[in-house]
Amino acid sequence: MTIIADTSYLFALYNSKDINHRAAAAFAFETASERILLPNVALTELAYLLVRDLGYVALRALLDNLRDSETELVPLLKSDLDRIYDITTTYASAEFDIVDCCLMAIAERLGVTRIATFDRRDFSIFRPRHCDYLDLLPAL
Repeated sequence: MTIIADTSYLFALYNSKDINHRAAAAFAFETASERILLPNVALTELAYLLVRDLGYVALRALLDNLRDSETELVPLLKSDLDRIYDITTTYASAEFDIVDCCLMAIAERLGVTRIATFDRRDFSIFRPRHCDYLDLLPAL
């Protein structure tokens, strides 16, 4: 099956001091044969956080790992902007993170129901069009 990787999951995976690091590493091992999608917007956010909190060396480690992995980069399309706008309007009072909205729109476009994330608030509230709910992984 296919999993979309969120920034919070990947940050925990690359940051050994993160409270969710062990869970992220175990999940990465368990899902090694799964198709992992990394939206380009999440990559950008992750790169910023890694450099900010861990330094440029962490960014280089990420890039090395991505070059050697089967992780697929997924672009945000201009056509996704209409759905992102709908999501930000429908859930305006919740003030969803824009990257989360982008992942929601990409998940709907690609028919993906599984999201690797530790940032569960926005994804738990959201009701996608293509399924009843998104399956948030790893299980807590």
